[in-house]
Amino acid sequence: MKDIVKRATDIALSGVALLVLSPLLLLIALLIRLDTRGPVLFIQRRVGRNLEPFRIYKFRTMQDRNADAIDPLAETVVCSGRDPRITRVGRFLRAMSLDELPQLLNILKGDMSLVGPRPVLVEQVEAVPDKYMKRFAVRPGLTGLAQVRGRRSVGWLDQLALDVHYVERAGIGFDFWLMLATVYVVVTFRDIYGGTEQNWRQYRGTQRRDDVGESE
Repeated sequence: MKDIVKRATDIALSGVALLVLSPLLLLIALLIRLDTRGPVLFIQRRVGRNLEPFRIYKFRTMQDRNADAIDPLAETVVCSGRDPRITRVGRFLRAMSLDELPQLLNILKGDMSLVGPRPVLVEQVEAVPDKYMKRFAVRPGLTGLAQVRGRRSVGWLDQLALDVHYVERAGIGFDFWLMLATVYVVVTFRDIYGGTEQNWRQYRGTQRRDDVGESE
């Protein structure tokens, strides 16, 4: 019953948000096209509930590159808005987390939820130790406990621990509290960028997983 209520809430709120925010979404799309050459959306393969892969939608905030050609293992961490890979419009979108708004479509499709652990890259799964695999028991979220507790500044293992804590405590009341807390974190520009310390790449091989499906 709890899952049904959560899914109904996701559909209702994401649908209303898409309708209300449609002028803003169109404006952002226009600004991206005027700022740099390339597509408006950045589409990337992520891992969701029960390790099922899906395509996530984000507004493009970096210089145009083919997402499928990017090697996450070779990419350096984005530590500040001065990173040359980030566009002028992208700096603002990242600061306000507006680049994540297209994921409202992922929520309507059922790939994601409004609240839950953030969806990880396929390459990150092997950096998740067994004791944290419970994070994959729920749909990934647009926001979550780790985002409220430190956003991008939270170390990898701490993020996973917060994800598991969310799964064990998940409920509609907790979800609404996290949504409100997310608004505060965003409008105060807290923890927009993280450092290189405790990055997930340091934990690769901790727990290698071969059960991530190849089909979409």
